[in-house]
Amino acid sequence: MQARLAACTACHGEQGRAGADGYYPRLAGKPQDYLYHQLQNFRDGRRQYRPMAHLLRDLPDAYLRDIAAWFSGQHPPYPAPAPTTADAAQMARGSQLVRQGDKARGLPACSACHGAALSGVLPAIPGLLGLPRDYIGAQVGSWQSGLRRAAAPDCMADVARRLEPADIAAVAAWLSAQPVPQGSPPPGAPGGGDGGGYVPAPAGSVTLPVQCGSQEDAR
Repeated sequence: MQARLAACTACHGEQGRAGADGYYPRLAGKPQDYLYHQLQNFRDGRRQYRPMAHLLRDLPDAYLRDIAAWFSGQHPPYPAPAPTTADAAQMARGSQLVRQGDKARGLPACSACHGAALSGVLPAIPGLLGLPRDYIGAQVGSWQSGLRRAAAPDCMADVARRLEPADIAAVAAWLSAQPVPQGSPPPGAPGGGDGGGYVPAPAGSVTLPVQCGSQEDAR
């Protein structure tokens, strides 16, 4: 699979550890079903990025599952977060939105869905740490504009559309500044190293505060 996925790692980095330019996200260690659904979404037009759609358009579901399984099983080290330029007020707002949300505006905390450790939840909710600031902001913008979609009810699109530009900037700044917890990788996992213990929480460990069609469709 490593040889067959050279077209993927050319952009997403060796073992899917992330591209060097901060645009292509880390794939390594993310929940298998999350990766599988995103590959389907690119192939089937629910996520709009032409190079990905071109690479995936003729691939059957079984092959997409193989791709997802391979990247999910990789656990290379995480780099240290880039120094932040955000001020204290922006970081405090980001922390509030991530950890507590904003009940007055109907905004659930990021941690309410992505787990208390923000490491994601099996089978199909991704972790939020170890991602570049610009990438996080761009993805929220894609949810807002409809360039990124998921099965209805599309909970992330609904949450994203409630966010003001200052909220997005604060969340992206805070998340991207957090170090990934160090730990041992899962037994038998290839490419272990610092951050290898940053793995998704078990299925059923989180009760989602909103209805998400993408999770109802997860295996």
